[in-house]
Amino acid sequence: MTLDARSPETLAIHAGDLSPRTEGAPVVPAIVQSATYFGGGPDDKGEVQYARYGTNPNQLRVGRKVAALEGAEDGLALASGMAAISLTLLALTRAGDHIVSSSHLYGATRTFMEQELARRGVDVTFVDPDHPRSWRGAIRPSTRGLYLELPTNPTLRLFDLRPVGHLAREKGIPLVVDATFGTPVNFRPLELGADIVVHSATKYLGGHSDLIGGVVCGPQALVAEVRGLLHLYGPSLDPHAAWLLDRGMRTLVVRMERHNENATELAEWFAGREEVERVIHPSRSDHPDHELARELLLGPGGMLGVILRGGAAAADRFVQELRVAALAP
Repeated sequence: MTLDARSPETLAIHAGDLSPRTEGAPVVPAIVQSATYFGGGPDDKGEVQYARYGTNPNQLRVGRKVAALEGAEDGLALASGMAAISLTLLALTRAGDHIVSSSHLYGATRTFMEQELARRGVDVTFVDPDHPRSWRGAIRPSTRGLYLELPTNPTLRLFDLRPVGHLAREKGIPLVVDATFGTPVNFRPLELGADIVVHSATKYLGGHSDLIGGVVCGPQALVAEVRGLLHLYGPSLDPHAAWLLDRGMRTLVVRMERHNENATELAEWFAGREEVERVIHPSRSDHPDHELARELLLGPGGMLGVILRGGAAAADRFVQELRVAALAP
């Protein structure tokens, strides 16, 4: 499959377009709020089918858009980031199989691995990603996937993806990376050795806090397996949410550029305050992974952490005094 070589700015606007450029056709894609579609006959297997299958035109368009930005063969939009993560892991494993995962994970991802995969007879070994050799030592004959999250949520740690990617290629094991905090603008996992990328589209991709969504990007064969599980489990993205995600992504590149700038400036401002004990942002030289961030990331991202002197009480006072940012977890 030939990948789209257009710039990220162009892909964020135009990739995945299914609309014919004919006279009278709308420039802005319509919301296709239909569950079913006319077929050509009993053997017709057209691309647009039942909306639960993820083949509604809005769903198809946004899945392909994220895939184009990632440089992946295919992409599938789902109802949440956890839907993307869980269906991907389920697609890779069967009872008796094994996953090796970074121990630095989003809480719900770890819970899914420890509880739901375990209930299905899948074992997970958590390794310290600071030590690349730990990955090799944890691999078994039954290992069916390696899993990393970069940058981590919420601690903003980074680990070198490249040796893990080399190991995955050597062993023929798929490497899955949750790149939600990176976005395709700041982070390119597939170019660094990953096979599959998952996103919570709720955050940067959508960008406006008005939708819940997720995306899986990777080889067509793997995405087809995830789509098969979508048929069975049903976490399809609502067409209106897919349309909102598509619209939000048109400004993804310019939003991420401003996020990078704003967070870097704020990190410097906080670092100069006597009330602040430590600032956590990859742009800062005192971040433990600062040099690695310069190698792996195209931008430091918009998330930052601030540790205040005075502990939890000081943090609570700080949050209560905010006038623009809202406490809305």
